[in-house]
This record gives sequence, C-alpha cells and structure tokens, in this order.
Amino acid sequence: MTVSENGERAAALTLTSALVGGITVIRVTGLLDATTRDQFADYLASEVEEHGPDMALDLGGVTFMDSRALGLIVHHWQLSTNAGGKFALIGVEYAKTKVMWITGLAQRLPLYDTIEEAIAAFG
Repeated sequence: MTVSENGERAAALTLTSALVGGITVIRVTGLLDATTRDQFADYLASEVEEHGPDMALDLGGVTFMDSRALGLIVHHWQLSTNAGGKFALIGVEYAKTKVMWITGLAQRLPLYDTIEEAIAAFG
C-alpha cells in the first residue's frame, strides 16, 4: 500500500480486465516492481487460465516499471505467442517504463498507442 496526497491509503497496483473483440485487455495502474510482482504474476496467470493466451496489457496507468516486471511481461508474451495467441502492450510511456528501452525490448515487443490499434493489428 502507498499513501496518496490526501493521506489515504491507496493500492500500489490495481488490475482490471475486460474482453474486447475476444481479447483479454488488462488495465494496469500503479507500480510494477518487486513489491507488486507476485500480485501481477498471479493476475496474469488467472486471466490466461480463464480466457486463453490472447492478451493485451494496457500500461497507460503504470507509474513505474522495473526489470522484474518487464521479465514477467516478456514471459507472458512468449507464452502467448508459443500457444498461437496474440499479445500486445498498449499505452507504454517511455518515462515510466525506461527499462524497456534500456534493454532493447521496446524494439521487439508489440507496442501500440491504443486498444483499437492493437485489436486491428490482431486481424
């Protein structure tokens, strides 16, 4: 938990999902780091188990991402594509996810600005 500006306790990570065009779109809000990695991993695993390998992660609400979280994202990208699924990252902001560029993965991962662009790319 973190403390917000008004002194209230706020969740460090909020995860929600919806099916859009048959694709599970997971909206990620908050920190993706060592303190939230298990929560993130468990949520992704349960979504894959329930809905299959097609997945889009909306990272527009991410405030910070570390290398552990990036490793988990890469792991799910590989699981999805190896299972014949579709995978996308949406709304990735350089300032909050620098680790993607530092590692060179920003050039390899499927990045889209909007959900609509990602769904259209899936065909």
